[in-house]
Amino acid sequence: MARRRRRNSGRDVSGILLLDKPAGITSNAALQEVKRLFRARKAGHTGSLDPLATGMLPICLGKATRISAFLLDADKEYLVRVKLGEVTTTADAEGEVVERHDPAGVSREALEEVLPRFRGEIEQLPPMYSAVKHKGERLYKLAREGVEVERQPRTITIHALELLDFRNPLFEIRVHCSKGTYVRTLAEDIGRALGVGAHVAGLRRTRVGPYEESGMVTLERVESLAEAGGTAALDELLLPVDTGLAQWPEVRLGADSAFYLQQGQPVMVPRAPTEGWVRIYDRDGRFLGVGEIDDDGRVAPRRLLAKRA
Repeated sequence: MARRRRRNSGRDVSGILLLDKPAGITSNAALQEVKRLFRARKAGHTGSLDPLATGMLPICLGKATRISAFLLDADKEYLVRVKLGEVTTTADAEGEVVERHDPAGVSREALEEVLPRFRGEIEQLPPMYSAVKHKGERLYKLAREGVEVERQPRTITIHALELLDFRNPLFEIRVHCSKGTYVRTLAEDIGRALGVGAHVAGLRRTRVGPYEESGMVTLERVESLAEAGGTAALDELLLPVDTGLAQWPEVRLGADSAFYLQQGQPVMVPRAPTEGWVRIYDRDGRFLGVGEIDDDGRVAPRRLLAKRA
């Protein structure tokens, strides 16, 4: 019984915190610290950042964890500092340098010429230092053991790739990409295209789905608010659960439709979209969850948050 009480301890607090993850800690360590400060019963994040990286790490508390998968699938945006002339084991500054080349001959014009190759839909090979699984084992665990396995390329989309600064051997790019993109691999591939190799020297995530950089909160601020004002002050930092799906159309249900939908039944909604995902609200504006338009035009519940009263 004591074990069960420990597992279920914590507050039933729900919402999304846009944490500005500091460098030097893992995403899971940042998550656990936020969960502790909020005294939350349940928490999860929406896509890891490497310890080297900083920036947006949306943390979902309580019922918000039910939409975390949708944020995981959302587009992301990064500011990336890349160093030419060095290839590392991890494709970033934390790895061991395994190749060195002289980048002095690379000009801004040469870099601008290769960037178009990496815009749009491209194939990308997941790095060994990644969380992708091979026969049940994470690739990064195999990589630490010195094992390299064959990986299959994945199709990703680079929506925007903009050169912001070039001061050889360093350059900075802005990357707007689809889910599943490995920015470290992108930097490495650009370096390979230039013939001198490259790795990520600095990385900052500035956007996840509908969330922009201006809404982020530092871990230091969370800690100071927790100390000064307790959980009441912290709760004011949380965004409503449905803000993570702001790009989706919404549908509103009458009392009868809301009742049946919350029993798991698809319902017909006048003037609803004809396809895709939707946010679902009752007639009072309460967010019920997310649904998908069935082939017959009805709204089918897929992930509900509010239960029938």
